Amino acid sequence: MRDEAEIREQYEFLAEQLESDEMNHQSVKQMFTYYKRALGWVLEEEHI
Repeated sequence: MRDEAEIREQYEFLAEQLESDEMNHQSVKQMFTYYKRALGWVLEEEHI
């Protein structure tokens, strides 16, 4: 199992990638949105 710091680092990396100007292809943006959402849920569940 990954520790919180590793998950948070990956979440922040994906968030930055999603906002990047290079990420202009709609399906790629959608894929990163799903990963970002899933990682956010994991982080929220860990803090409940």
